[in-house]
Amino acid sequence: MKPKMRRNLPGPFLTWNLGEGAWRLSRSEPAPIDVFLRGADSGAAEAFRSSAVRDIDIEWRAEAAVLTMKSAEQPRTIYTQSAIVHEPLAHLYEALPLAILDAKARRFWRTVFRLIRIPGGRYLLGVLTHRSRDPR
Repeated sequence: MKPKMRRNLPGPFLTWNLGEGAWRLSRSEPAPIDVFLRGADSGAAEAFRSSAVRDIDIEWRAEAAVLTMKSAEQPRTIYTQSAIVHEPLAHLYEALPLAILDAKARRFWRTVFRLIRIPGGRYLLGVLTHRSRDPR
């Protein structure tokens, strides 16, 4: 089994029936997570009727996704067409290597944008960059 094909989500989940076999399971502690289910089997309504759904194990297979969860009574298994786990990442952009402009680059682009705003500024910018009107 591939490592990303199985996921364990501990904690208490609230359940919402979205209709036509679609469900939303939400957890707010320790980190917020939403699980969206589509095409859940008929036993899902009975399994989610209990508000004490805890510790969900999701296994993605070629034909379906299998949820095994602990509830107040006993562990239950539900088959769904798809299961999507949504985890909001608070500091997502801090880890990305985004470009940072130094003082000279900021000054250059400020000048370019000022030139474009004045009447005839685009033409002047084209002359300064030796652009010709001939598209060859």
